[in-house]
Amino acid sequence: MTFDDGARLEIMNKPEMEDGQKTLTRTGFIHLAFFVGSKEKVDELTKTLKEAGYEVISGPRITGDGYYESCVVGIEGNQIEITI
Repeated sequence: MTFDDGARLEIMNKPEMEDGQKTLTRTGFIHLAFFVGSKEKVDELTKTLKEAGYEVISGPRITGDGYYESCVVGIEGNQIEITI
């Protein structure tokens, strides 16, 4: 679902979900993306989170679909995507 202001929401469902080991490529809730407005802000937030001990699993980089982003593993093993 895309909203008029550009925000997007993807909701997926899978019957019989379990709260087991959370791998980064699992079905279900996999990541949250935050638009931060500039490459510099992506770089800055990625560095801050890395220095705070969070695992950076990709980026900052330009993705195959043209986004500039990084992904960090946040609390409860959820991916946090920082993007422009």
